[in-house]
Amino acid sequence: MIIDRRFFMVLTIVSCIFFPKILVAQQDSIRLDLVIVRGFVPEKFMSGLKIQKIDSATLNQFRFQNISDLLSLNTPIAFKNYGPGQLNTASFRGTSANHTAVLWNGLNINSPILGQTDFSTIPVAGFDELSVQYGSAASIVGSDAVGGSILLGSVPTKQTLNVMFGRQQESFHNYQTQFTARYASSLSDKWNFSGKTSVYDGQMNNDFPYAERKQYTMLPSNSFQRGLVQDLFFNSKNDHQISAHVWLTRNRLTLTPDDKAGRELTLTEAYRTMLRYNYKLLTFRTSWVRDIIDYARGDYSQLDHAVTDKFSNRVERDFEFKHLQIKAGGEITHYRAQVAGYDAGLLTENRGDLFLLSRLQATSRLVISANLRQAFVTGYNPPFTPSLGVEYFLIQKSDQFLKLKGSYGRSYRVPTLNERYWKEMGNPDIRPESGWNKEIGLEQSAVLTNNHSISASLTAYHNRVKDWTYWNPSKAYHVENLQQVLARGVEVQSGWKYQIAAWKAGANVSYALSKSSQEKAYDAYSADIIGKQLVFVPIHSGNVNAFVQYKNARLTGQVQTISKRYSTFDNSQFLDGYTLSNLLAEYTFVSSIIKMRFQGQINNLANTFYLNVRNNAMPGRSFALSLILSYNSPPTAE
Repeated sequence: MIIDRRFFMVLTIVSCIFFPKILVAQQDSIRLDLVIVRGFVPEKFMSGLKIQKIDSATLNQFRFQNISDLLSLNTPIAFKNYGPGQLNTASFRGTSANHTAVLWNGLNINSPILGQTDFSTIPVAGFDELSVQYGSAASIVGSDAVGGSILLGSVPTKQTLNVMFGRQQESFHNYQTQFTARYASSLSDKWNFSGKTSVYDGQMNNDFPYAERKQYTMLPSNSFQRGLVQDLFFNSKNDHQISAHVWLTRNRLTLTPDDKAGRELTLTEAYRTMLRYNYKLLTFRTSWVRDIIDYARGDYSQLDHAVTDKFSNRVERDFEFKHLQIKAGGEITHYRAQVAGYDAGLLTENRGDLFLLSRLQATSRLVISANLRQAFVTGYNPPFTPSLGVEYFLIQKSDQFLKLKGSYGRSYRVPTLNERYWKEMGNPDIRPESGWNKEIGLEQSAVLTNNHSISASLTAYHNRVKDWTYWNPSKAYHVENLQQVLARGVEVQSGWKYQIAAWKAGANVSYALSKSSQEKAYDAYSADIIGKQLVFVPIHSGNVNAFVQYKNARLTGQVQTISKRYSTFDNSQFLDGYTLSNLLAEYTFVSSIIKMRFQGQINNLANTFYLNVRNNAMPGRSFALSLILSYNSPPTAE
């Protein structure tokens, strides 16, 4: 389907003009105490799928790190990390970097030219909430959600004023600085308002005291990262709700900076903006995202410049019945790309999505979600993507539950712009990938005594993906649909919490078995790797997080273990497995309006030697000290 570009542009302009008028049109005066903005909450319609919500205590521990540091120690996601501050991509449930959707307030922010996200450029400071959705959710979130989805969210505050300043100093002359202000107020008796302004700045000089480890070179690099986050929320008694979101990032990475002839520069910038309006059960969202990638080598005289713009409008309507909730809507997206590696000067593409999501509370124990989505892309015919999810409470009591859940759904991935239009290697006729994901699991939570609680989950999945794209080395890396891949595995997670008087303790343990291999060959070259594990996907992985806390002092231990990863498609070469451990000590001083948090951290406590993706050594033991000062305005008298 080809969407009239003029209609799209008019719709975008009208929406941008229309919203400010709504802001000032309300003149009646009724005081409100809370700011509640209804946004797109995909978890609501993901019955049967495994969802892991990261708690605020964990987010605070990783405040000065990027999202991959947090997820690698708290989930089974395997990350392909090229080094500190360098490219970092995800392998979710045995899939590739192109098979994880990253949503920011419901908007997919994967690069349209690369089809993936570099997680080294996503700091934990950039969002307020983090959830991990496992398995295919294409019927709910759209393209890319083949292995899973990372859901980032912004939430309003109830605090009149909270100001935070933080600084972390690390080994190797690395540092991070952050400032955040949260505020809330009544604009009138009818409108309430809250917001957040956050800026962050980090420099990774990576001044290692050694040039190699165990005869493997430490690749010299340095990087810096800066960003601004601005969230505004408006709420009226008449159910008019408006939110505006801006996230600006700038990242500069230099490899071998002292080698004037061989050094490499990668400069990435992202401008993410969103405006959302909700009236009762109707929601409209308009957004603009610009991604810029500049790459150069040597003296930087020749800069490869790539700019992509994404304009998106989305409308959805909720229908609520006694036991049934339905969300119906559509989205129109327009892409514009100018990339040095393409033959065409300016590429444009239009996409559309129609979706129908439902959640039925069939009985007090049974929940069913049935979802439908049809995507439309210029020159393509993506598959119709239905899904069905079921959750049934085998035990449902006030202090415990045991839940059986399962899902079956179709997934798809629209080819990236690079896969279609890159000079000589691109293939305009490449087909969209499609697959079917099945999973079943048990989830339990129980309060054993007044002091003890436990939780556990067991999940098995089977995900077959057809028309998997492959940059074929036998044809000068011309991209083709050459593979059918089967990813299957088991995930086990358990947690324990204990509290008595001023003492608290807890532990979380997870293990993942992931077998991911090519199941069918489409040409002679790929026939000899049928049944072989995909490169850089560990078969076994696990992590442990345990803490003990007395009053405001807390000690946390973190352990991550990864089995060997094959580095060639025929599995003839591999990188050894490894186990990393970290130790964190924290103390928080609290007064009526001032809070100070001190944190000391030892990374790679055992000074473990390991390789990750490249044949370059990763850093050994390192240290970090951080201080966070925060001010809370005193409560006002009623």
